[in-house]
Amino acid sequence: MSLFASTAEYYRRHRSGVPAEVAEILADAAPQGSPRRLLDVGTGPGFVIGALLPWFDEAIGVDLDADLLAVAREELPADSVRLVQAPAESFELPDSWSPHLVTVCRAFHWFERPVFLRHVTERMEPEAVLAVFGDQSIWAGGDDWKDRTREVVQEILGERRRAGAGTYDRPTGSFEDDIADAGFRGVTTTRVPVVRTRTVGDVVGLMHSMSFASPAVLGDRAEEFDRRLRERLEPLTDEHGLLTDHNEFHIILATRPPG
Repeated sequence: MSLFASTAEYYRRHRSGVPAEVAEILADAAPQGSPRRLLDVGTGPGFVIGALLPWFDEAIGVDLDADLLAVAREELPADSVRLVQAPAESFELPDSWSPHLVTVCRAFHWFERPVFLRHVTERMEPEAVLAVFGDQSIWAGGDDWKDRTREVVQEILGERRRAGAGTYDRPTGSFEDDIADAGFRGVTTTRVPVVRTRTVGDVVGLMHSMSFASPAVLGDRAEEFDRRLRERLEPLTDEHGLLTDHNEFHIILATRPPG
């Protein structure tokens, strides 16, 4: 089972995209070029490319999951975007094609990070920028509905966080240290607060887009999961039937190593 088996349509409908403020920070960080090129690794259904394409002439998205790439093909313009099914640590790019900006959104924790960083460095423009970024999941807490959601996940699937057919262990050390250790220069971190609202149905769908609570992982307990989650969350909604997500994007920017 792939990590995101059975998630593609839930991912398309229920994952939040890239806020405009975050897209502008990323676009402004990258050097100019003609054509200006974007490489998005772990592209999923192409949310990052869709948000950044107004600032770039060409983009390539890399992902290992064929179903998520199929969604991206439906959502993104074929004349300026190419999609590649390959691991983050060993993808290949066309000859003489090198990006000015490399983005990794909500995916860096899945990579063999030292291997990926060495691999991508060799394919970047000399002053290209790497952006590793993402917002917080239910495991970070912060809102009552996230805590209740996490409780239901653990009641149904056990205390250890699932990751497809296996389990997930948090990375040791910081992403900033990983990037600096690979020789990247000028590593900076920016935080962008985001407030969103979701219906209970949105949260159920969001969970099904995750590697830890996908339909494939839940199996014959999916109906029980959905019912229990709705029961826990509905009392927490406001008068409009909405839950508020107080979140933030954590953006790490760094310039390609010299040489």
